[in-house]
Amino acid sequence: MDQNEITSRDRALFEAGIKLGALYHQFMGMPVSIETVDRLESAIEKSVSLQPWVDLVKVRIDREKLRANENQFKYCELSGEMLDVEVVVTYDHVEVHARIRYDEEMRYPLMRIEKVSTV
Repeated sequence: MDQNEITSRDRALFEAGIKLGALYHQFMGMPVSIETVDRLESAIEKSVSLQPWVDLVKVRIDREKLRANENQFKYCELSGEMLDVEVVVTYDHVEVHARIRYDEEMRYPLMRIEKVSTV
C-alpha cells in the first residue's frame, strides 16, 4: 500500500471529526431554557444525523449547568461546558465512536475519538 493512500479508516476518522466540529460551531450560542432543552437536543440529533455516514447521534445538555447560567428571562446560551455528544460514523466497514464532552481539568469542551472498529 502506498503510504500516501487515504484508507477507509482515515476517511471514517475524518468524517467523525467533521461531524463534531460542525455540530459544535453550528449550535454554540443557541438560546436554550429548561422548557426548550429537550427539543434542542432532538433538533441537534436530527440535524447531524442527516449527514452522510452517521449512524447515531446522542446529545445531552447538562440541565444543572443550564439552570446555573439562566439570565433574568429564564434562558441562557448553549455553551461547550453544557454538552455531552456521542456520534457514531460508519464508512466502508470502519465504525468510529467520537464524542464532545467538557473536560473539567482542562476547562475545555474536548472532542475525542473513543473507539474505532471494523464492522
